[in-house]
Amino acid sequence: MNTPLAEALSAVLLVAVLAWAVVRPFGWAEAVLAVPAAGIAILTGAISLDHARDEVARLGPVVGFLAAVLVLAHFCDVEGLFRACGAWMARWSRGRPVRLLTAVFALASVITAVLSLDATIVLLTPVVFATAARSGVRPKPHVYACTHLSNTASLLLPVSNLTNLLAFAASGLSFTRFAALMALPWLAAIGVEYVVFRRFFRRDLSAAAPAARDTGEDPPLPVFALVTVGCTLAGFVVASAFGVDPAWAAAAGALVLAARAVVRRQATPLSVVRAAAPPFLAFVLALGVVVRAVVDNGLSDALGHLLPSGSGLPALLGIAALAAVLANLINNLPAVLVLLPLAAPGGAGAVLAVLLGVNIGPNLTYAGSLATLLWRRIVHQHDEGVGLGEFTRLGLVAVPSALAVSVVALWGALQIF
Repeated sequence: MNTPLAEALSAVLLVAVLAWAVVRPFGWAEAVLAVPAAGIAILTGAISLDHARDEVARLGPVVGFLAAVLVLAHFCDVEGLFRACGAWMARWSRGRPVRLLTAVFALASVITAVLSLDATIVLLTPVVFATAARSGVRPKPHVYACTHLSNTASLLLPVSNLTNLLAFAASGLSFTRFAALMALPWLAAIGVEYVVFRRFFRRDLSAAAPAARDTGEDPPLPVFALVTVGCTLAGFVVASAFGVDPAWAAAAGALVLAARAVVRRQATPLSVVRAAAPPFLAFVLALGVVVRAVVDNGLSDALGHLLPSGSGLPALLGIAALAAVLANLINNLPAVLVLLPLAAPGGAGAVLAVLLGVNIGPNLTYAGSLATLLWRRIVHQHDEGVGLGEFTRLGLVAVPSALAVSVVALWGALQIF
């Protein structure tokens, strides 16, 4: 295919795939259009078959890791982990909105970091709604915290976000070194978000709450699930130290919880497969092929001229800002797929700056990340109004400040380590 036509076709396919993922007509999965779009890109020559195979091979281990983490998070929910979290939040906050917001920030940050942002969106958000109702407080600040922290708090570990898994593979870092470099930016970004939320939602947080309803005895703490998650995290560290793909540790933890659920008749082999979200995994692979077609047909050259070089603070700030803008234009997953090959020659600092941009930046718009889109659906199911204007105003305050502070923290961590 000639270059102008290939450029146009690959761009149209990417826009169509992203629009479908945002709207999801008739509730159909994202893969319904993404897989045929990837096929069209290959058949028309917008991307060569060899490049498509290379992209699938590159993303394969990452997708396998994602599947294991999704299964792990799902069966933590089956074990009652999130119900126990809700009971703890209600008990600790005692009907005080500020204390509940603090509890949500703490839990959402840990759950996002350890079990991935999908667990925070899909499993924790409904629990936060229930806890707010149980405590008699306005749910809006706490529910908004779930979506912001599903993005911002996913900076810490390679397993926290699909974008992290991609950046981890491109960075050349070990699991522990990745976490050490991202710990300070993670804490800094969460701290800025907390300050912003306290001020932005001060009216909701100062409203007097009626007496909390007594809902009976709290659910028991799921010790088995907690021990399994702890062992899985330790497995990540050990596997990385011995040069073994951490995906094996994730798979082992997922297998333990899934097998326990099957033996106890809480799940079937089919439900275990469904927990891995095969349609979403297919969407990721197909989207990778479509994005590679766009990159091959000129986007890489255009962004290469814009991406700052070097590892100094100004360069890191520029890289993160470009990544944040691109994430809001074309979604953070395509943005990271496009930018990582360009940033990788600049070293781990440049790769992690891209990650800051594509993880924090999506809090500015609904379309910034798939997690935010999914959160919006869950919120509407609970009849909670989420206005585009309010969401954007909050993002305009939180995103630039959190991004700037976290980049400075990353620069400092790079100097220390």
